[in-house]
Amino acid sequence: MKKIYETAITNVGGREGEVHSADNSFSYAVTSPGRKKANATNPEQLFAAAYSACFNSALELVLEKEGIDAKSTVTARVSLYQDDEGGFNVGVQLETHIDGVSEEQAHDLVEKAHQVCPYSKATRNNIEVELTIV
Repeated sequence: MKKIYETAITNVGGREGEVHSADNSFSYAVTSPGRKKANATNPEQLFAAAYSACFNSALELVLEKEGIDAKSTVTARVSLYQDDEGGFNVGVQLETHIDGVSEEQAHDLVEKAHQVCPYSKATRNNIEVELTIV
């Protein structure tokens, strides 16, 4: 496998700290879900942002390969769950809309994108990911 990109983000302070890149082009205060901390995000929001962007990019690649000129939007809903052992899990619902295609065709295209997307590959068989057409 050929590496085409690498990045690094550092966290200080866990869920009540901050994350940043070495050059500070990426820098956010973080907090736990449900806590009110000005201008702060949480790990679930960061994951949702990354997964939605990655999945939509994979979908755009599939659309291009299929010769379909259509705009798509993807909303990633990330849920945090507490399991029976006192640990935690996440689940994702990817809500996808593709302009001008039937629901059946959208399902087919989204399934193809789910096979291409690196985030989908990384989470496959690890967390529940639900694909929804909106």
